[in-house]
Amino acid sequence: MKIRRYNPTDFVSVSNLFCDTVNCVNAADYTREQLTAWIENSNRLEEKRGDLSKQFTLIAEYCGKIVGFGSIDENGYLDLLFVHKDYQNQGIASALCDKLEKDFLVITAYASITAKPFFEKRGYVIIKEQEVECLGVKLKNFKMQKIKAD
Repeated sequence: MKIRRYNPTDFVSVSNLFCDTVNCVNAADYTREQLTAWIENSNRLEEKRGDLSKQFTLIAEYCGKIVGFGSIDENGYLDLLFVHKDYQNQGIASALCDKLEKDFLVITAYASITAKPFFEKRGYVIIKEQEVECLGVKLKNFKMQKIKAD
């Protein structure tokens, strides 16, 4: 696996990976209505196209195929972290996080129900459980934070 910086030409692949992952991987924790709202709200990702270039965004590739991506902003907010549905539990998210978290002592993330155990294993704690509205549909997520020792 190769991890590299995001290039704007990656956007279509990243967007497709996002939609496929939400639709398949998160299906165990969210209703069809919630998944549909999350996917239909994927225009939000289109709006974030500029953020992907501004933030520290990394791409994980395997055999030339994008299998994951993640981004963190200058304040240590881990904004996006998604791994292709066919490449789950292979260390891709951990490899991306290792690099994304590297220069920060405090990292914040908003984790889905599905991602919460992953973040907990990485030392994140729940700051707040919340419901967010997405196209009129409520979805549960967790504001989580990790404080690294100096």
